Amino acid sequence: MRLSNETLGRVSATVARPAYDRAGVKRGVVHLGIGAFHRAHQAAYFEAALAAGDLRWGITSVSLRSAGVRDQLAPQDCLYALVVRDGDARTTAIVGAEQAVLVAPEDPQAVIDALAHPDAQIVTLTITEKGYKLDRATGTLLSDDPDVAADCASLAAPRTAPGFLAAGLAARRAAGLGPLTVISCDNLPHNGKLLRDAVLAVARANDPALADWIANEVAFPASMIDRIVPATTPEDIAALAADLGVEDRAMVKTEPFTQWVIEDTFITERPDFSALGVQLTKSVAPWEDAKLRLLNGAHSGIAYLGALAGDDFVHQFVATPAGRGFVEALWDEAQTTLNPPDGLDIAAYRVDLMGRFANSALQHRTRQIAMDGSQKLPQRLLATIAGRRAAGQSADALALAVAAWMRWQSGQTDVGERFTVDDPAAAHLGALSAGAADAAERVDALLGFFGFAADADLRQTFVAHLDVLEQDGARAAVSRYG
Repeated sequence: MRLSNETLGRVSATVARPAYDRAGVKRGVVHLGIGAFHRAHQAAYFEAALAAGDLRWGITSVSLRSAGVRDQLAPQDCLYALVVRDGDARTTAIVGAEQAVLVAPEDPQAVIDALAHPDAQIVTLTITEKGYKLDRATGTLLSDDPDVAADCASLAAPRTAPGFLAAGLAARRAAGLGPLTVISCDNLPHNGKLLRDAVLAVARANDPALADWIANEVAFPASMIDRIVPATTPEDIAALAADLGVEDRAMVKTEPFTQWVIEDTFITERPDFSALGVQLTKSVAPWEDAKLRLLNGAHSGIAYLGALAGDDFVHQFVATPAGRGFVEALWDEAQTTLNPPDGLDIAAYRVDLMGRFANSALQHRTRQIAMDGSQKLPQRLLATIAGRRAAGQSADALALAVAAWMRWQSGQTDVGERFTVDDPAAAHLGALSAGAADAAERVDALLGFFGFAADADLRQTFVAHLDVLEQDGARAAVSRYG
């Protein structure tokens, strides 16, 4: 028996559930890129707004690629359980904020109509770094991408997130409706500006007047989000069914910690975000840098070193003195590149992060974090290294994390297990790695992929780390931090 409106009454009385009238909810939010993170993060905030009595903030979510999440949620009337785990403690709540899930390739017009609906006020996005179709070096649209080219030629059936936003805004403009506030929630520095520029580029290619209207009327606040959301497993679904009394194939699991910082440049109505725990600020960048360089940078280092050494989960890596020492050393280096905002105590933040990493109940897989490294390394590690070198400082632990990513491109763990590198540039990176005669050539080729120029000392640090990783393995490379 599946979770649904009809079976909601069968759910265990210990589980919180929507107390508001779901039939009276308006769809004030359109979300692009529905996945586990959105359901554990943004949807939870809008659920809290609905629970407080503000029924304007139901969500129409959009999958830009596959029907998988829609097929999980639709039979459940878009209800799902949010399970929060902290060690042995667990709390479960049923979330009702999702009102519908659209699959863009099946019906592009339905997505445009949702964006152009009079109730829509806010658009949020979690489409991952690669979903923005941006050139890593310039931050501009990938002009040779066929989907980008199609959207620049016509907005009749968009294929990309910038294309759908341009088309939806064109429909709103034509109908005489107001603009939208569009919030990127992905791990990209200056994500609001990057998204705005991408949407304007697509709009301008189709209709310069539309681009001018968007530039003058639509808000694209930057934002920073933080919550660890591991992938759901069949075992998780089975365990939850025993607790709930019904089956929930769309459940998500997460940690107690959650954070959302948004640049306060809204052009539309919004929930009482401050009451919901969202931090509104004039500048997101300092918060963004701290999160990218401390949490995400450490996560990437843990992912590659841990997975190479055979650690399936983050908590296993930081359970060892050497693993924990490596993370602390990386943080020591990264911290010097930060300009912490008022309200962020870096020392306390580091303590909290280590506690989150050590939360064994999350079962956060290193290989999940290792995905799409070519899209993540510039903002998580390379920018931090560049900042250190510009200040005349070394970057030993940071360089080891990057070297582990280089070793990862071989598609083989330290015990010889073969795996498929999950990255949009995997074929190219694999060829660069395989085509190099030794560690020095691999360093040059893989740094060249990013257009990253290393001075002689830094280059030698990368080479030395990669030599150890290739000859002795990740465990040996990390051991000196113990």
